[in-house]
Amino acid sequence: MFKGLEHTAIASPNPKKLAQWYVDHLEFHINYEYDGNYFVKAANGTVLEIIQSEGARGEPKMKDPGIRHLAIQVDDFDAARERLTQTGVQFLAEPTGSQGNCIVFFADGDGNFLHLIHRQKPLP
Repeated sequence: MFKGLEHTAIASPNPKKLAQWYVDHLEFHINYEYDGNYFVKAANGTVLEIIQSEGARGEPKMKDPGIRHLAIQVDDFDAARERLTQTGVQFLAEPTGSQGNCIVFFADGDGNFLHLIHRQKPLP
């Protein structure tokens, strides 16, 4: 009956600008738009909906309650990190590794936390 997540929504003060950030930095593409809402799709089929936000945003902290980050899967960690560096992305810490996995945290154009991840073995 339940098949899984169809998409995840991010509220932004400028949905078009944030959608374009995902296109420019992470190779997503805008696959659908309606009433100022944008659906951006990654190469692996993952979909984000970017909607208009309301009100002010507080300063996010890594372990605040709620959704804390989106993990961006890459097949070449070093090349992906270098590409983001070239596009002006500032990383929040140095890359770390454990059990053959590599991760590094950064923020999107609105300050939402993301991290690159390369796993030696996929999750079970």
